Amino acid sequence: MQRLYDFLRRHPTGVDSFWAVLLVGLGLLQVAEDSFNSTTARLIAVPSVLAMGVVVALRRTWTVPMFWLAVGTGVYKLITHTEAINSDLAMLIILYTVAASADVSRRMSRIALAIGLTASPLYALRFTVDKGNFRDNVFFVLFAIVPFALAWVLGDSLRTRRAYYAQLVERNQRLEKERVAQAQVAVAAERARIARELHDVVAHNVSVMVVQADGAAYVMDVAPDQAKEALQTISGTGRQALAEMRRLLGVLRTGEPQEAEDYVPQPDVEQIEVLVEQVRAAGLAVDFAVEGAPRRLPSGVELTAYRIVQEALTNTRKHGGPDARASVRLVYFDDGLGLLVEDDGRGAAHELYEDGGADGAGHGLIGMRERIGMVGGTLDAGPRPGGGFRISALLPLKKK
Repeated sequence: MQRLYDFLRRHPTGVDSFWAVLLVGLGLLQVAEDSFNSTTARLIAVPSVLAMGVVVALRRTWTVPMFWLAVGTGVYKLITHTEAINSDLAMLIILYTVAASADVSRRMSRIALAIGLTASPLYALRFTVDKGNFRDNVFFVLFAIVPFALAWVLGDSLRTRRAYYAQLVERNQRLEKERVAQAQVAVAAERARIARELHDVVAHNVSVMVVQADGAAYVMDVAPDQAKEALQTISGTGRQALAEMRRLLGVLRTGEPQEAEDYVPQPDVEQIEVLVEQVRAAGLAVDFAVEGAPRRLPSGVELTAYRIVQEALTNTRKHGGPDARASVRLVYFDDGLGLLVEDDGRGAAHELYEDGGADGAGHGLIGMRERIGMVGGTLDAGPRPGGGFRISALLPLKKK
């Protein structure tokens, strides 16, 4: 049954043609009856029957032309004094089709309604319908108008429902596209976050490992104990980097169970002192101080503060030179956290603290700006007047 229904929906003209043939057959049978008192009257009625069959068969293909064909057929019947027959049902069908079709303008639909409502009065006047008195005649005309009005109302209601359904479909499609776009934006944001985290982890820990490895190679023969200590630092730093990378890359796994050791707490403000000690062990002199009353901050603010200090000290090791010294200041305000990281080294090239520079460098500072922007903070980074480099950040407790 469903297959038959689908077939009929795919071939509407074929379905209409079937009903047109049936309607023409019924009309010709009526013409052949004795109600038509002469052969001439029957011959005159045949063209109207055939025309109404064409109207029904092609009503959905050429709706407006078929409506005017039905109107012309009606005029022909009035002129030739051809009485109403079964095939005249096509007038109601085409009026319904005009009202229901979305391809027909509202203006044309109203014109069709007006013409349809005049059909019964014209018929009554042309054929001198007399029901006995004026009241009955008026009642007959009004009763004959009702089918035309109902046909138009049903068609217009169907058109309205179809338009509403089309709007719902369009809205659902638009919402689906927006959902996909939002999902893509979320994926891109998550990838960017992971990229920033990986950059911070790799840049810091690998630089520490390189410095320690160079030192170990330098003192391997003359001070084996210092070389051993440096190798232990390299080992510990490597394990820490691997643990953080497992945590970051765990979100990219699909369908794999996570082991307990894969979950590593995100760095916070309290671990900045550990970070400073690690940098000191790598050979960079760092002065660390905390002002104000330390307290727990939102996790996003704490992670951002840690990563800014980490990136700043990494840049000092990269660009400050062998004799550079650095200082880290944490200031707790009532409404936020202030960070100040300075060094007295050579400082970075000018291109590195612009937004990527001409060669696309400076990704670490770009990452800082992105992180601070996510928590609603401000960042000032650039060379110090007396030499070296300075990074100042203010992280509010509430995002602006």
